[in-house]
Amino acid sequence: MEDIRQTLHPLVIDRRNPVRLEDDMAAYPSGIIFPVDKPYRWTSSDVVRKIKYFLRNRFNTKNVKIGHAGTLDPLATGLLIICVGKACKLSEALQAEKKEYIAEFTLGATTPSFDREHPIDALFPTSHIAEEDMRKAALSFTSQTEQMPPAYSAKYVNGTRSYYLARNGEESDLKPAAIKIYDSELLDPDNPLIQTLTRPSYGTDALHNTFTVKKRIASEENRPVVRYTEGSLLSPEEIRSLPTAVLRIECSKGTYIRSMARDFGAMLSSGAFMSALRRSASGGFRVEDALDIKEYFG
Repeated sequence: MEDIRQTLHPLVIDRRNPVRLEDDMAAYPSGIIFPVDKPYRWTSSDVVRKIKYFLRNRFNTKNVKIGHAGTLDPLATGLLIICVGKACKLSEALQAEKKEYIAEFTLGATTPSFDREHPIDALFPTSHIAEEDMRKAALSFTSQTEQMPPAYSAKYVNGTRSYYLARNGEESDLKPAAIKIYDSELLDPDNPLIQTLTRPSYGTDALHNTFTVKKRIASEENRPVVRYTEGSLLSPEEIRSLPTAVLRIECSKGTYIRSMARDFGAMLSSGAFMSALRRSASGGFRVEDALDIKEYFG
């Protein structure tokens, strides 16, 4: 990827190089790369639309080629790489780079999607789990070479998205996918990386303790519409009292962190789901250097 970047010479605008854009896209023949810190509840497409609108006004043109190098779910935050102009040719190479995530797994319960998109559907014991057990389970991921994707994923099954089948109560004949976990470690409770996570706030009653982004409509804040799903087995207070583990994970493209949450719970003879996620790095880019959407793009 570095060789391709050197060939195209795209301008990288981030916190280390917060240059002011010229008024003409022609000033950037090799394109622009914006590493941005995606806000919580924003879709990756929301970020693209926001920046595209900004660039159209800046360059006074409707013809702005733009895309991102790797989707982040609305409930996740962190590094999202935006490519503009000829830099879009780098998108595939950027997506193939090693990723780093900070992920919180909530123990003692599972959800159908392995994350907060659906309500808790089963409960498991946790009193037998020791910290050393969690450290060993986290480390064991580094030997993993394949992974079973979640049923609620964008994988195709006979020409149909798996999540569509799952939402309609149909079975998905998914196959294990080749992945690589370069590093996986349990973070100590006082590790400052834990404080970078944005944890979803649970609802005020048992029926509203989880949510799903159903669809997006125009609004002043350009945010997705959030609708609550069906009830859960636990009240919000009970969910908040469940034990958690925070892992730092370095992995390849195509790795589902929420599948790792499922496997983490199984390794501990319990259950688990992903309750918070932040992408901290991708290739040579780090979230510490990423642009704040509102600060730079207004």
